[in-house]
Amino acid sequence: MSDEKFENFDDFWAYYLAQHSDPTNRLMHAIGTSAALATAAYAVFKRKPKLLALAPLIGYGPAWIGHFLVEGNRPATLGNPLWSLRGDMKMLRLMLSDELDEEILRLIAEGKSTPKMLESMIAAE
Repeated sequence: MSDEKFENFDDFWAYYLAQHSDPTNRLMHAIGTSAALATAAYAVFKRKPKLLALAPLIGYGPAWIGHFLVEGNRPATLGNPLWSLRGDMKMLRLMLSDELDEEILRLIAEGKSTPKMLESMIAAE
């Protein structure tokens, strides 16, 4: 869990992305978040509240595996659950629109993130 105190989402966002510097971890988050959203939509459409209750487990399962086994850190959601959910959605949107690399470079240029993120982008190419 993070002992960090954040005054706003923008500050948290830089921390959040730094905690997701490994592309495999980000992919696992995208898979989990997409599966959770699809499960939730299906559950609402079919009026299956028990299935809706499974959506967070479906989403966080791959994400937490990504943190513990790939990234080697603790999920940001443990200390900041609502901002972490918002971060998941923003990261997924940026990944789907192919704008995440630009966002990472922007944060690095502003001194709000770590060079490790840039290294992971280069290694992924």
